[in-house]
This record gives sequence, structure tokens and C-alpha cells, in this order.
Amino acid sequence: MAALSGAPAERRILVAHGTRSASGIATVHAIADAVAARTGPVDTAFVDVRGPSPSDLLRETDRPTVLVPAFLAAGYHVRTDVPRHIAASGHPAVAVAAPLGPDRALVAALLRRLREAGWRPGDTVVLGATGSSDPHARADVRTMAGYLGEAVGDAVPVGFLAAGSPTVADAVAAARVPGRRLFLAAYQLAEGLFHTRLAEAGADGAAAPLGTAPEVIDLLVDRFAQSR
Repeated sequence: MAALSGAPAERRILVAHGTRSASGIATVHAIADAVAARTGPVDTAFVDVRGPSPSDLLRETDRPTVLVPAFLAAGYHVRTDVPRHIAASGHPAVAVAAPLGPDRALVAALLRRLREAGWRPGDTVVLGATGSSDPHARADVRTMAGYLGEAVGDAVPVGFLAAGSPTVADAVAAARVPGRRLFLAAYQLAEGLFHTRLAEAGADGAAAPLGTAPEVIDLLVDRFAQSR
């Protein structure tokens, strides 16, 4: 994966969702710090729950800026919120990278988290996602489930927690096979309310969020590099 060198003139902003979970916020900042160790300084903005918002940061300077949406699907926040914040800021020079996912590179991270939760080949996997009212985002999640299914050698159904069908609980119930364990892969970046709900959805185990997995950091470094 590419690493950036030197001290380029542009500013870098990582945009995440936001959460009331202190550990979730700490994870997002840890991700930004890991990226910054390879790219130079990275600021963090949030589109919901807490600040600073992308427009808050963009109003601070008209310095050329690269903005990377740390979202696992291109839903409302990527397609609407981020452009709205850029327009509201009046910033003259913002490059927006592709979102973090879906991407085949994340499969290794999902598998690592599953193994850490006790999953073994032969166990059923359901991909649990927060959900979105945006059909593009739901399609992105299903794309990622397809990538994961290729890796585990079996179909990986999807369940949604907040918006979208089926729900995680329904997907778990439908995927149950007598005598076979079932694990939830968490298609989530950081801890928070939705990951707590995922862990309570009735699977034999639920993986941790992707967090600072090396594949996440590599992808974000590449997203910044590709948008320069």
C-alpha cells in the first residue's frame, strides 16, 4: 500500500459518523492517528451526534483540503451530508475521496475479527450492518457480503440494525442451521450503540468492529493519496 512522504500543502480531514460512545470516539481518533503516522497530520470531523463538523473545519482555512469519508457504504452521509457541508463552508478547494467501503481489502479485516470472536471455517456467517434508508448504501453492504462469502466459501446473508430489511435478528434466525454455530461479522468501524445491539442479536458470537485493523489504515492512506 502507498505511503505519503514529505509535508504536502493540503490539509487532510477524516470524516466519520459520530457516536456518544467514548470508546467509539477514541477508536476513530486512533484510526486518524494511525493514518497520520504515515501521511502527516489528519484532522477528524463528524457528520452527526458531535462536532466538529466537516463545515466547521473547512471554514478554518481555505488551504486545499483532501476529505476522506470513513464510511463503509456510500449512503446519505456520503452522498448528501458531505457535499452539503462542503457547500455550506464555501471552501474553494476540497477533493473528496471514495468512501472506505465496500472494498475487497476489508475482507481480511472482517475475517480477523471473526476469528478473534471464535469463528472457525464451517461456521455460518451473517454480515451485520447499521443500515440505511439509502438503497445505494444497502447495495454496498450486500456487495461486501458477497466479497466475504467468496472468502468463507459460503453465502453470507446481510442483516440491518436501523434501516433496511431483513433485520439482523431475522437474518440470524433465517440462517440458523441445527448443529452449526453462527457468527456475526460486524460491518462497523467503531464501538457504539449499534454494535451493542449487534452483540445482542442472538448469534453464537459477534465480531468486534473493524477499528484500527491494518487493512482499514492501508485503505485510508490510499484514499488520501489517490485524491491528491
